[in-house]
Amino acid sequence: MILFELIEYDILRVIWWALLGVLLIGFALTDGFDMGVGALLPFVAKTDVERRIAINTVGPVWEGNQVWFVLGGGAIFAAWPPLYAVSFSGLYLAMFVVLAALIVRPVAFKYRSKREDPKWRSRWDWALFAGGAVPALLFGVAVGNVLLGLPFYLTEDLMPMYPGNAAMKFIGLLRPFALLAGLVSFSMLLMHGAAWLSLKAEGAVAERARAIGVKAGIVAAAGYALAGLWLAVGIDGFALGEVVANGPSNPLYSDVTRDGSWLAAYAARPWIAIAPIAGFVGIALAVMGLRAGREVSTLLWSKLGIFGIISSVGLTMFPFILPSTIDPNSSLTVWDSSSSHQTLFIMLVVTAIFMPLILMYTAWVYKVLWGKVTEADVTENSHSVY
Repeated sequence: MILFELIEYDILRVIWWALLGVLLIGFALTDGFDMGVGALLPFVAKTDVERRIAINTVGPVWEGNQVWFVLGGGAIFAAWPPLYAVSFSGLYLAMFVVLAALIVRPVAFKYRSKREDPKWRSRWDWALFAGGAVPALLFGVAVGNVLLGLPFYLTEDLMPMYPGNAAMKFIGLLRPFALLAGLVSFSMLLMHGAAWLSLKAEGAVAERARAIGVKAGIVAAAGYALAGLWLAVGIDGFALGEVVANGPSNPLYSDVTRDGSWLAAYAARPWIAIAPIAGFVGIALAVMGLRAGREVSTLLWSKLGIFGIISSVGLTMFPFILPSTIDPNSSLTVWDSSSSHQTLFIMLVVTAIFMPLILMYTAWVYKVLWGKVTEADVTENSHSVY
C-alpha cells in the first residue's frame, strides 16, 4: 500500500478545504486587528504621542500576524491550483490594489518616526490608514463576489477566461451585494481593532476606540443580517449534481446548475447554523464589552464574531469554492479543484509538523509582549522604530 493512500482522497480534499479556512480566519483574527488599528488611527489619536501609542500596540506583532496571509496564499497555490489560477488571473487589478496597500504599511511603520517633521509623520499616518482600510474593505468585496459568482469560464485545456479588460473587471467587482460584504468586513475589523486598542492602550486612545468600536460592531451586525436576507431572497445559489468525491481535478466533468438559494444548505445541514449564531453572539458580546470597558473578554468575543462570520460563508457554499456565472459547469468545487492525492498528503504531513511550531511561537511572542502601551513608553523612547 502506498503511504499517501492511508487517507482517502476525498477526506484529504475536505481537510485542505478546512485548513484553507483556518488560515484565512487566522489572518483575520490576527492581522485583522492590525488593519483595524490602522483604519482607526486618524480618529482615535489626536496628538503625535497618542498616534505613537496606537501604532506601538501593533508595531511589534504585525509582521508575525501577516504570515497567516502568506500561508493562505501558499495554501491556495499548492493545494488548490485551479482556484489560484482563476482568481489571480481575473482579479489581478484588485489584488494589486490590496498588495500595494499591504506593502505601504510596513514602509509607514519603519519610516514614520524617523523624522520629527509633523507633515512627514502625518503623511505616513494616512498611509497606515490606507494600509488598514483598503484591504479590510476589498477582502469583504472579494467574499461578496465569490458568493455572487465570477464571470469566467474554462477552456477545454482548463485555461480560465474572463471577458472584458482589466478596468472593467475591477469595476465589475463593485456590485451592490459585494459592497455590502465589504462594509461588513470593514466595520467588523474596525470593531476588532477597537477591541485590541481597548486591551493594549489606555486613556483617551482607548476611550475613543471603544466609542467607535461600538458603532462599528452595530454596523457589522446589521450588515451581516441584511446580507443574509439578501442571500435568501435576492441571489441565486449553485447546486452540484452527482458528486464524484475521488474523481480527477477537472471542473468541466461536473454538472452544476444555478438554482435555488445558498441558504438551502441550512436545510440540508442544519448544524452549520452554529456559524452565523456565533457571528451574531460574538459581535453582540464584543459591543457590550466595549461599552462596559472590559478588555480581554471583549477581544475574545470579537474573535468569535469574526470566526462565525467568515466560517458561515465557507459552510454555506460547501462544496463550492468559486462559482462561475457565465458557465456554471466551470465552477470550482472541493471535489474537482485540488492538487493530486499524493501532494495533499505530503503537504498535510508538513503542516502537522510546522503548524504547532508556528502556534507555539506566536503564543510565546504575545506572552512576552503582554501589557499596555503607555505614554511613558513612547515619550521615553522618542526615536524608537515606531
